[in-house]
Amino acid sequence: MKIALISPSTQSLSALSAMLERTNPANSVVCHEGGLSKLRTVAEQGRPDVIIVEGLYHDAGELAPVEFVTTHYPQMIVIMLCSAQHTPDFLINAMRAGVREVLPSPVTRVGLDAAIARAESKLGLRAAHRSGRILAFVSCKGGSGATFLATNLGYQLGMAGKKVLLIDLNLQLGEAALMVHDRKPTSDIAEVVRNLPRLDPSYLKASVVQVTTDYEILGAPDDPGQSLQVKPEHLDAILNLAVNQYDYVILDLNKTLDDLGIKALDRAHKVFMVLQAMLPHIRNAKTMMAVFRSLGYSADKMEIVVNRYWKNGEISLDDLRAALGVDKVRVVPNGYREVAQAINHGMPLASVARSSPVLRAISEWMQSLLAKPDQAQAGFISRLLRHN
Repeated sequence: MKIALISPSTQSLSALSAMLERTNPANSVVCHEGGLSKLRTVAEQGRPDVIIVEGLYHDAGELAPVEFVTTHYPQMIVIMLCSAQHTPDFLINAMRAGVREVLPSPVTRVGLDAAIARAESKLGLRAAHRSGRILAFVSCKGGSGATFLATNLGYQLGMAGKKVLLIDLNLQLGEAALMVHDRKPTSDIAEVVRNLPRLDPSYLKASVVQVTTDYEILGAPDDPGQSLQVKPEHLDAILNLAVNQYDYVILDLNKTLDDLGIKALDRAHKVFMVLQAMLPHIRNAKTMMAVFRSLGYSADKMEIVVNRYWKNGEISLDDLRAALGVDKVRVVPNGYREVAQAINHGMPLASVARSSPVLRAISEWMQSLLAKPDQAQAGFISRLLRHN
């Protein structure tokens, strides 16, 4: 964890730094001599996880730099060390400005250790047993079925015992929760952003739709106007927590590559580009692939998913691979009747049509994600031998 210390006293900086390094030598601690006026510079240049600022502060007017940092960098935690004479009004104003904790100065090692432990928990860094993989779904054209595939793949992963969170980033017209759940969400990502200083595992848990024991969805806002509240840095803060709480974090994107979408794609370990075997879809996919290459994404990061594939269609898989310049694509067959039934009832496909070829393809997809690298390599070699 990166920790920045700000204090007008070099002696105090030395003592605080020594305390933090004894608590956890893995922490990166950087000292800055000065006061609150240095807060913005430290935040912008160092991007620490936690800023601890010490000084004699009594006037609420001094808190403007704190409010700037907590507004523009909501993933950062600000802890203030103040004289014990601070007034209750100052304490209230400090909390309103976004200060996470106000501790008496000089602080004891026990008090500082406890505050850092709470910060680690808030950031999802403490006792993290997971390092979740982020899977992004992007539709090459409207109606490709990306949301259906994302939500049902999440369901299958959850049924396999993996902890899964799907975040609906189609913020203006999001419908992910409706695909697999028939009740209205009580919260959404815009509500989480408005309360970002409260974000911790328990608050995130209270904000999601519980589809199954291991599968949850953080929905898009009902009011499209609220989508403007969600910024790339907010998504960063949510993902920093989520990857330590879930095995898989699935991001369902809209097809517009704005700043938020690019942030999601940057964070993703895998990007599934969903299209149908039709010319407009293929044309858009080629454009997207060129954009992704310009962003520095490797070919291994991108995977083409052909949804609703019909063997007798005019465009074959060979045609599609040649047009996109790829060697392999993932295929999900057409199954309009059972898919429409599942969507209309707000239920996972597995609950409606267990023998569906579409479900079989999604289950195989899930198994490929769960396979260890050596298992995947062995499977490739065995398939190769069978064809020789």
